[in-house]
Amino acid sequence: MTCNFKNAIIRKPNKSIQNGLSSKNLHPQYEIIVEEHTNYVKAINDAGLKINLLEPLEEYPDSIFVEDPAITYKSNIIILNPADHSRNGEKNIIENEVKHLFDNILFVENGFIEGGDILNINNHFIIGLSERTNKLGAENLSIILIKLGATVEICKTPNDILHFKSECSVIDDEVILVSYKMAKLDYLKSHYNLIELPIGEEGASNSLRINDKLLLPDGYLKAEEILSKKYNIIKVKVDEIAKVDAGLSCMSLRW
Repeated sequence: MTCNFKNAIIRKPNKSIQNGLSSKNLHPQYEIIVEEHTNYVKAINDAGLKINLLEPLEEYPDSIFVEDPAITYKSNIIILNPADHSRNGEKNIIENEVKHLFDNILFVENGFIEGGDILNINNHFIIGLSERTNKLGAENLSIILIKLGATVEICKTPNDILHFKSECSVIDDEVILVSYKMAKLDYLKSHYNLIELPIGEEGASNSLRINDKLLLPDGYLKAEEILSKKYNIIKVKVDEIAKVDAGLSCMSLRW
């Protein structure tokens, strides 16, 4: 099953996150970020994962979001190429921090691509083109993944959504949790069973299924009502983290 994991990579919060990229020009409070992050780490631990904790990077405000500069697949880690100049240097640091955890380390060297635009379900990857991921980056990652035995589909992320996974997440084999905007994508509609959340609960669509647990952003009552009927939910507060356009999947790499 695509949601079965044993390990996670998580980075400690940095004080400079107050200057992180924010579409709404918001500045989160470091102390509250630490509190939310502590609860996030506990939830990942409660889901049964061994956590590899990385040190904070003050020179990179968004570096707490380790999902963007790399992805994992089987025993491989693939170093990506973040688009924003304030994030691009993260790839060189995380490469050296985590390479000992994997059998192979591979690189996307051409084009731009971030992990927030990559949805992995079983041995298939959906890459969403966005402001952070261009066609060249997506095609170069596709070449690597196909050589590793995966299949790939490149889609277009809706224009008003930052990352493909900002408003969708895999919660079961062949089941994707989506916002009403993502539910309109032809590829998702034709290939997967979709659980569509109501308008106003888009933030809950970036949930995180880990083994028999479903980490769900706190405060989304309708999503909780829908999902608690089938899934073992752990609610995690991410209100402050959301100020820099982030959610549950962004803060860890899992394999």
